[in-house]
Amino acid sequence: GNIHDFLPVHWARASAPASAVSRGKCLGFCQVTPAMSAWELFSLSDQWVSVRQVIRVYSEDNSSRAVEVPSDITARDICQLFVLKNHCIDDHSWTLFEHLTHLGIERTIEDHESVLEVQSNWGMDSDSRLYFRKNYAKYEFFKKPLDFFPENMVSISSEANGLMNHSQLIQTFLNSSTCPEIHGFLHSKEQGRKSWKKFYFVLRRSGLYFSNKGTSKEPRHLQFAAEFCDSDVYTLLSARKTHGAPTDYGFCVKPSKSSSARDLKLLCADDEQTRTCWITAMRLFKFGMQLYQNFIQPHQKQKSSPMRSISENSLVAMDFSGQRSRVIENPSEALSVAVEEGLSWRRKSCHRLSHGNCSPSQSSLSNIAIHMAQPWFHSKLSRDEAHKLITQHGLIDGVFLLRDSQSNPKTFVLSLCHTQRIRHFQILPVEDDGELFYSLDDGNTRFSDLLQLVEFYQLNRGVLPCKLKHHCARTTL
Repeated sequence: GNIHDFLPVHWARASAPASAVSRGKCLGFCQVTPAMSAWELFSLSDQWVSVRQVIRVYSEDNSSRAVEVPSDITARDICQLFVLKNHCIDDHSWTLFEHLTHLGIERTIEDHESVLEVQSNWGMDSDSRLYFRKNYAKYEFFKKPLDFFPENMVSISSEANGLMNHSQLIQTFLNSSTCPEIHGFLHSKEQGRKSWKKFYFVLRRSGLYFSNKGTSKEPRHLQFAAEFCDSDVYTLLSARKTHGAPTDYGFCVKPSKSSSARDLKLLCADDEQTRTCWITAMRLFKFGMQLYQNFIQPHQKQKSSPMRSISENSLVAMDFSGQRSRVIENPSEALSVAVEEGLSWRRKSCHRLSHGNCSPSQSSLSNIAIHMAQPWFHSKLSRDEAHKLITQHGLIDGVFLLRDSQSNPKTFVLSLCHTQRIRHFQILPVEDDGELFYSLDDGNTRFSDLLQLVEFYQLNRGVLPCKLKHHCARTTL
């Protein structure tokens, strides 16, 4: 029959089988005229599929959602789309990750990168996914570069001598006329071999090199290892288990067009700070000023259309008891007010629950209900799982979560990142005159519930190495 009999209007929608959604096949619109033959319509298929495409995005709990997107969509566009769909607060930390399960590697897709171009490099049989989650460390090196680039790992060929400040250090990476250099020892594994060897590596704008003679940087001793024009740097998810690495701080360089394990340049650092330094420098050498543009773009938009501030500085203790409100700057006074408000709130809530007869058990149940509903509380999370979740959210100061203690069922644990290390602090229950409190310092500072405890340590460092700043939350799509 005539193919136009099946087209009620002069527009046709290209269709794809159900399986095409998970593989990222395309959907699109093309204009059709009545004079076109079936062969002419068939020849338009390439144009159809170039307009729209369906992609599937996953969250930490492996829930997923398929969305139809234009062919030129970027990683930032995808994040903005899911921020709106899930009613998330946009604090500019939402990130799209490329997760290659068959290789056991993962990387941040930079905000300006084309998502469909990234997907086009996946093998047809590979189990590859896009993940949507927070990464607080994505641009932290622009704010605190000296924390990311240890002095003993950075050399700069310039006229400037002496110590460099934050802005000067970053400018050396962004300015193509300067020649910053990252150097240090890394473990390396050649394909086809089981053992890892330690070499002295040098990272320059031209690529990654290793020395075949100690720490010599002479050209005759430097061997080319990898370049970054057509390659990307990934984190190894299980370096020890999968690749037999000497530590868990593994990463690799992978050619963009390859999905084979044979093409991976496997590397391993001795600690997290060293790995972070190498990966961050590789990102800067590959993308340069574009990364800085990605960093400042949301802030420029925020100046033109101010949004709700969720910065650490916006959290202050206030006193509204007098005729005029005031900021409470004394930490001891802030704690006293917080405890008093917590007790007052608890008495009111207990009155609502028990019509005036409040028992300690009812009060405890009320407190449990409070923290169970908070996004920073992860009930049955193990120590290793907490470590993994915080690492996924970015190893910067103040990233935290609360969880049940596995060793003591009656206590809780605060897991907190500081100086790229994750520490665990036990929260103990304290009873006083039949009332239950929670404390991080053996009862010296007491809180009526975990919510009050978290809010206090967001304002005051107290016994902790740093304030609580960014909570880890799992988003369901």
